[in-house]
This record gives sequence, C-alpha cells and structure tokens, in this order.
Amino acid sequence: MLMMLYNTGTRLGLIHELRLMQCYLMPDETALRELSEGGFEKLKLLTDAEFAELEFPPD
Repeated sequence: MLMMLYNTGTRLGLIHELRLMQCYLMPDETALRELSEGGFEKLKLLTDAEFAELEFPPD
C-alpha cells in the first residue's frame, strides 16, 4: 500500500518519497517505519526495468 501511495513512477523516485515520508514519522510510529524499511529492501532487489513492469492498481 505504501508503494502505491508514494509511487512517483520510478524506483528511485519512490525510494526518495519513502525516505522523505520517514522524516515526518513520530518516534512511536514504529510499525510504519518498519513497513517502509521492508519496502526499501524489496526495491533494492529490483532493477529499474523490473520496477517499470509492476502495476499498482487502486483497491
């Protein structure tokens, strides 16, 4: 869900937006921080071409 909300259309853009979002998290928002960190790990494993093939359909 985070990737869908913060997706800019590129893998690096999404990483940037997620990092920016983390700057605004409160110390007690650990679940959201952990979720975004998991997203980073997944994004690191993808190439830009693989990311471009992903679909982020709305619910």
